[in-house]
Amino acid sequence: MPSTFPTPNLEPTPHKRERRKEARPQELLDAALSLFVEKGFAATRVEEVALRAGVSKGTLFLYFHSKEDLFKAVIQRNLSDHFPVWNQEFDEFKGSTMEMVSYAMQSWWHKIGNTTASGITKLVTSEASNFPDVVKFYETEVMQPGQTLFKKILQRGIDSGEFKPFNTDTAVYSLVSVIFFLSMWKHSLSACMNQTQFNPETFLQSHVQALMHGWLTN
Repeated sequence: MPSTFPTPNLEPTPHKRERRKEARPQELLDAALSLFVEKGFAATRVEEVALRAGVSKGTLFLYFHSKEDLFKAVIQRNLSDHFPVWNQEFDEFKGSTMEMVSYAMQSWWHKIGNTTASGITKLVTSEASNFPDVVKFYETEVMQPGQTLFKKILQRGIDSGEFKPFNTDTAVYSLVSVIFFLSMWKHSLSACMNQTQFNPETFLQSHVQALMHGWLTN
């Protein structure tokens, strides 16, 4: 028999209601993302978001002051929050720049492109003229960090001698345009295309290989 008894855990166990309260912001963001992508920003009402999340409209406004604030939080949670990890991966990457470009595109596809989150890009472009403040936020939070990261990757290839010298400000759109295309494909064009004839991951690989023929020094 042990001579001492185990020390009891004196930390209070959170009640179900407390755990539910802590989860509410994420539940609201998940509900908002799905509804915004399904219906569009203008057509989605905050009452619908609250209902899908299982809370009252008043509860939603405890966390988000307006529908625009809610949408901005959706952008941050599903898109912007990836950039710190991606930038760290860039700093620590040991492979060739060609491998880095391929990895960056595949990583985007798995984490964003092939998820509901890529519908945000389609949503922003389709409603850009009606909500300029939201578009500006998307540009600051997503477009600028994304292009900056891609340009760093391309500049790495130029500096190492892997790539020919070229204007990275222009070349970056060779990568950004693919992201826009696949976002549109995922949420619109796929319904008009033969699914067996188009594989997004194969397309990404082919696109990167085509770019490399123009960029590589050898």
